[in-house]
Amino acid sequence: MAAGDTDIGTGTTLTYSSFTMELLSVSWTGIERAAIDTSHMGTTGGRTFIPGDLYDPGEIVADVHLDTTDAPEITGAAAALTITFPDSETWSASAFMTGFEFTDPLEDKMTATATFKATGSITF
Repeated sequence: MAAGDTDIGTGTTLTYSSFTMELLSVSWTGIERAAIDTSHMGTTGGRTFIPGDLYDPGEIVADVHLDTTDAPEITGAAAALTITFPDSETWSASAFMTGFEFTDPLEDKMTATATFKATGSITF
């Protein structure tokens, strides 16, 4: 990222199947590739590694306004999940909902947290 390319998240959207959300924040965590140890009895100095062929596409966690008329889609079926940033760039993957929690406080807005597991490749 070049200097001055910093942006704010206002305007970011997340779409998942027909589940609609008023997004408060989103994080995509745990994108990782295994490091396979290739060290052997003759290795000197530090251990040696090669990257695994497959990567884990991670999880997406969305904090949203709770809409009690729009039931979460925790069916187990994967669907398209797309995050669109304010600059119109998108990240997308197939994903399925693994968790849904909500908070209903006295005299404050109701919010929820939806967690999705990405599966397969991520499109940047």
